[in-house]
Amino acid sequence: MPRVVNYPPVDLELGEEALALAASPGGDLAAGSCGAQTSSPGGVAGAEQARGPFDIVGGMADPTEATARPWSKRGPEGPWDAIVVGSGMGGMSAAAMLARLGRRVLVLEQHFMPGGFTHTFHRGGYAWDVGVHAIGEVTENDPSGRLLHDLTRGRLGWASLGPVYDTFRFPGDVAVDFPDREAVFRETLVALEPAERRPIESYLARVRRDALAMRNYYRARAFPASIGTLAERLMARRSLAAIGLTLDAVLDDTTRSPRLRALLSAQWGYHGATPSRASWAMHALVTRHYLDGAWYPVGGARAIGQALLSTVAAADGWTRIASPVEGIMLDRGRAIGVCLESGEELRAPVIVSAVGVSATVRRLLPDPERSAAWTREIVALPPGPAHVCLYVGFKGDISSAGASATNQWFYESWDMERAGWDFDESGPVGESSVLYCSYPSLKDPSYDPGPELRHTAEVVTFVPWRAFEPWRATRWLRRGDAYEAFKARLADRLLQHFLRRMPGLRPFVDHVELSTPLTTDYFTRAIDGSMYGLAPTPARFRTKWLRPRSPIPGLFLAGSEVGAMGVMGAMTGGMLAATAVAPRAALPYLRRLEV
Repeated sequence: MPRVVNYPPVDLELGEEALALAASPGGDLAAGSCGAQTSSPGGVAGAEQARGPFDIVGGMADPTEATARPWSKRGPEGPWDAIVVGSGMGGMSAAAMLARLGRRVLVLEQHFMPGGFTHTFHRGGYAWDVGVHAIGEVTENDPSGRLLHDLTRGRLGWASLGPVYDTFRFPGDVAVDFPDREAVFRETLVALEPAERRPIESYLARVRRDALAMRNYYRARAFPASIGTLAERLMARRSLAAIGLTLDAVLDDTTRSPRLRALLSAQWGYHGATPSRASWAMHALVTRHYLDGAWYPVGGARAIGQALLSTVAAADGWTRIASPVEGIMLDRGRAIGVCLESGEELRAPVIVSAVGVSATVRRLLPDPERSAAWTREIVALPPGPAHVCLYVGFKGDISSAGASATNQWFYESWDMERAGWDFDESGPVGESSVLYCSYPSLKDPSYDPGPELRHTAEVVTFVPWRAFEPWRATRWLRRGDAYEAFKARLADRLLQHFLRRMPGLRPFVDHVELSTPLTTDYFTRAIDGSMYGLAPTPARFRTKWLRPRSPIPGLFLAGSEVGAMGVMGAMTGGMLAATAVAPRAALPYLRRLEV
């Protein structure tokens, strides 16, 4: 039996409004199958006792707040201490931290649901998360967990995915479990590659060392660019060295075993860059993030936004939905407010853009600033990959067919440079090289499947943006017959691939729909529909302008492009933005939390 659930589900059923959410994008990448021989972490001598599914950490929500929406299309009047553009994880975290520091904050969201990739949508009696599948480092033992606990005022609970959070399946009927204990993970790898014990131990030690060193990199990034380069050289030498390496280079130093190289790099989908392109520092952060397992928010992904935005509202702030920002207003070179697409102008001494640094400079700044040297340097950075997500609704006991809280990765090759599904606008060819499958209804202990046993899955893979670009200028839900036929072929091919890997689920399928990179572009304004923002290359992390304090006075930047990929990476970007806005208040606050 699970422990007592400490965050009740929030009823956000929107009726007809759910149409807009139904096409929303998927999240972190992963994959798996059933019937393969599995290298299990169980039974390793000396390992700590593994957590079971639905072990819960976190705080208790106030039931009166659980169903109250701290957002609306309109809101209270100013004055505001700060305006935050975008309510993804970076924007919500920046706003909540500023609220905890005593600031009155207005959050503006173009969508009619806040949360960005942390929101949930409903369709036909089913509910799916669009970007939250597995989050690490959420407990009181982790600095990020302590910070998020305080930002949500203890109103967010987390359920463990259990002793295995990811299962990877490779050609040759090889299946590998990624467990929630580093010692078990190490012995799992050694069992697969007995001659590689020393390289494995060396690699995991390097992961911990270089991931820890990145804390000084982010501390140095809080300084303005004028002195930030010097601060990084003094404070972050080790992390700069890690940033400059690719994952491939570190694997070359580690092992000659092709199979071990694939296993150590198989989680590249959580940041979106293959080993030859990925900065080693980013991959080390992702690997470290999951060494102690993964968790899921009790009440679903929507509980994250509910808790963070309630903190904003408790400090006399507010979140306005359906309020798209057309541009940032400048006066004599200083940011003074924003102009909405409706023509309404809102002013504040501090503007925090959390829509992505690249999207900010391309779409929100006035023309003269778009041609500045610093903006050109950011625009030159390539975006990360686009993706499609298949949302599947089931009726029946999907656990009996191999589904569980564990994420499943299905790799069709041991070559980690095969980056997803390659095709053009003429349609899909073959199968994707990798699928990631998540079952949110099996992760949330507060979820009630009802008498029909309704459950859900999300199946994600990377795709080329160029295949969808011909329809970029079309409107959502009005993209034409050719696009709908193209999308239907993709959905059918992806469904058949998924069911080939999970054949026992076929009788339970009741509902299927697909989101594409055009969905991501429309709802999040991500450049080229990128799910992770800018690609995590060494060049990205060396770019001195990707920091919370922009060269424009009064304009600050938040989100994953300031921090790192994923929910906690975006939260880091929000924390850095709030710290740059109010350093004298933020630093004692963070020291108190030991962040």
